[in-house]
Amino acid sequence: MQVNTIFIEGPLVIQPTIFNDPRGYFYESYNEPNYQKMGIQHHFVQDNQSCSQKGTIRGLHFQAAPFDQGKLVRVVRGAVIDVVVDIRKNSPTYGKHYSIELNEQNHTQFWIPPGFAHGFETLEDNTLFLYKCTNLYDKASEGGLLWNDPELGIQWQTQQALVSEKDTQLPLLKNLISPF
Repeated sequence: MQVNTIFIEGPLVIQPTIFNDPRGYFYESYNEPNYQKMGIQHHFVQDNQSCSQKGTIRGLHFQAAPFDQGKLVRVVRGAVIDVVVDIRKNSPTYGKHYSIELNEQNHTQFWIPPGFAHGFETLEDNTLFLYKCTNLYDKASEGGLLWNDPELGIQWQTQQALVSEKDTQLPLLKNLISPF
């Protein structure tokens, strides 16, 4: 397994070791002791799965304490551009974003600790996206950022995004009162 840090402290890009043979492939998608050695000291309590059509943008979402969530995400089928935005008030990278392609061929996983808004854009129809979460969903604790906030400068690939009504109502970064 290979683990890489990014320019923003906290998130990790994880490339599991894949065992290929004529039958297909095998890999451990999660092994708690190994992930703890990487620095992911959280216990996961909820798994989520979404299926989305090409051009769907979900996010940018987070949950505030006491229900703040870390997420370990991956794609089982299809492909996404996965995006995190640092919303930790005292972070030197506050308001900066990072994006990475996750797809069924590269098997890359992305660890997103609490303190980040998270979202993704699907690049293929019927993309299956999985999230392991460190806390339960709590509607009263949810928050987010507007996916197309020009201040964030995220380069989405689609011109005609499929976005939920709720996500179109999220605030701009300049109006966010960060809970982190």
